[in-house]
Amino acid sequence: MSQILVRFLVGGAVVSVFAAVGDVLRPKSFAGLFGAAPSVALATLGLTIVSEGGSSAEVEARSMIAGVLALFAYASFASWIMMRYHFKALMTTICSIPLWFGVALGVWRYWLR
Repeated sequence: MSQILVRFLVGGAVVSVFAAVGDVLRPKSFAGLFGAAPSVALATLGLTIVSEGGSSAEVEARSMIAGVLALFAYASFASWIMMRYHFKALMTTICSIPLWFGVALGVWRYWLR
């Protein structure tokens, strides 16, 4: 129970700091940069290092990088389709999700396994 409480408090504190920085800077071109996702990732890695050691955090960090690569491929392809062919968001998502899974599985197969 104490580990859950620590995760809650540390994660909440880090999310609050990122939200405050986002409110102060108001980055128009970096929408979401100071959102909850990076702060939750940092809190998760920090708590993993403390509770399980550096090797577990390394595996977790590599998995997060693989997710970022898949998301980047998905976002790039989706924005290209929407700008070039003017597809609706639902059709673009349906067309782009197989690419996201393909990149994620490919990175897992060749880099994480």
